[in-house]
Amino acid sequence: MTMAEEVTISFNPLPNKNFSFLQDKHILARLMKWSMLGRISVQSYGFDRCYFSCHKAETFAKCFFRDPAVVCTLRKMEAGLSVPLDKPVLSVSVEPVPCTEVTMGLFDPIYSCGILRPSGHVVKCFHDVHPDYDELRKMLQDDCSEHYHAVGREEREEFLFCLFKHLCLGGELCQYEDTIDPYINTTKQIYKDLISVQKGPAMKRIQIVSKVFKVCAFDESGRCFPGTREEEQTFAYLIVDPFKQQVTLFCHFYGVGNFTL
Repeated sequence: MTMAEEVTISFNPLPNKNFSFLQDKHILARLMKWSMLGRISVQSYGFDRCYFSCHKAETFAKCFFRDPAVVCTLRKMEAGLSVPLDKPVLSVSVEPVPCTEVTMGLFDPIYSCGILRPSGHVVKCFHDVHPDYDELRKMLQDDCSEHYHAVGREEREEFLFCLFKHLCLGGELCQYEDTIDPYINTTKQIYKDLISVQKGPAMKRIQIVSKVFKVCAFDESGRCFPGTREEEQTFAYLIVDPFKQQVTLFCHFYGVGNFTL
């Protein structure tokens, strides 16, 4: 593709777009307990192209991270401080994330596979390093866990499950929950905030129209967003609503949380 043919997409921040989970005092208290408050960021932008193609998601993401209006709003976390990205983004990695779930039924197997007690309490287990380790986190992280396959491979790849896993693992000084409900309820509300749905014309069933991509940006020095080091709990997702011509950047920067309500 020549320079004359190169696609350019312009973005503009939407500072007035509200997310209900950021206004919910119960969720904010949980995020603080999980060492994620102040390290989770969500920002929305409009874009000027009247179409969006998943096949051109890398071009879309590259335009996003290069757009001056976006760059001035991006932040990376270093030693607990927010600083603007100071070098041009040269390349991006873009990983499509399936997003099809319209109910919480994906989590049904967790309630019946032995991870939870009938009360909803998470079963504890022995761990050499982490004395408070439990069967839920073991199932999420360890493919040798007897419960790992309770949730299938395709279901694990869903954005809904990825979001749940991120919340369960938390931040650097996470205080883990004894019961499953706080994780499930918080996942549900954040998911509803981030994802756009509509009724299908044929069966009149609710379907998701958002397209989700896990993204990472690189400058001349290497990885620059989100964060300079690869870490499972440092992540960034672009969530595109092609009908409203809006994109939401949802990200988290792993580290010690020093934020209060």
